[in-house]
Amino acid sequence: MSEGIPPEQAPEPASNQPEPAWWSDAGDESDGTRPLDTRAVMAQADTPNRRRGETEPLDDEAPLRETPPPPPAISAAAMRHIGQVRETNQDAIYTLISSIPRETGDATLGLFVVADGMGGHEGGEIASRMAVAAVARRVIAELLVPAIEGSINVSLQALMVEAVQEANRTIWEHARLTGSDMGTTCTAVLLLGRSLYIGHVGDTRAYLVDAGGIHQLTTDHSAVGRLIEMGQLDPTEARDHPMRSQLYRTVGQHPEVAVDLVFQPVGDATHLLLASDGLWGCVEEAAMLNIVQGVDSPQRAVRALVDTANRAGGPDNISAILVRLV
Repeated sequence: MSEGIPPEQAPEPASNQPEPAWWSDAGDESDGTRPLDTRAVMAQADTPNRRRGETEPLDDEAPLRETPPPPPAISAAAMRHIGQVRETNQDAIYTLISSIPRETGDATLGLFVVADGMGGHEGGEIASRMAVAAVARRVIAELLVPAIEGSINVSLQALMVEAVQEANRTIWEHARLTGSDMGTTCTAVLLLGRSLYIGHVGDTRAYLVDAGGIHQLTTDHSAVGRLIEMGQLDPTEARDHPMRSQLYRTVGQHPEVAVDLVFQPVGDATHLLLASDGLWGCVEEAAMLNIVQGVDSPQRAVRALVDTANRAGGPDNISAILVRLV
């Protein structure tokens, strides 16, 4: 071979690279264009159309991740009424229904509070609002927000007791500053999953309704309630007893207060009812039960309860929260 003449180049081995897309880098790019690869275009035309972000469907035989059961679809209605005699409404009510994330499936959370204020023209109205606000603020801050953030570390029993005790301190300090003797009842019910946690002071009542009837969950902190506990008075006589409204334990009228704690599984119960004495003092339990079980929606049922109390004379403010649990 003559010097200066390059040897014949061996052919390059076949490439293992995939076929180019519909356009090809091969060819002269001096004019800025790329020649069309017709084979790639035809292959792409045979691919099913799929919008951006869509994924390949799973094989029919591929196992699916188990879907956790949804939380119970509860609903609630609340109403308060001035009644037929009083000049101001000193009751306060609060309802919250939410869900919190858990690894085994979201859990239903409900918070329901009724407070019946007392103490002067405006004192009772202020006290009941302060009690409801203090309880809601404590539960939301220590349970709902941490649950959303995935960092729950609280005893639910202690939370409900401390929430009502915080309401007591808040009202007591405000009353000392203003020279008032304001106070209030407070019944706060936390529903989490299928369990109830109740913090209770006073004579506002919490009931559960099931196929067996209506069941009072709380104890009245009144002179009449104490007589019933001691077996000296029949519960059926409480509504008409002259000492029915004399409370020996309230929220805000002493620097400290003992809070009743009630834990109650929901079980087969269909409804939760919270009632101020303006309701249960005018409407017998059998009549309340008939309304709750006989009216198809909480909104209409709670209105019927309030209307019945007003037709019975409405001597006090009337408040009710009705929660359908199924």
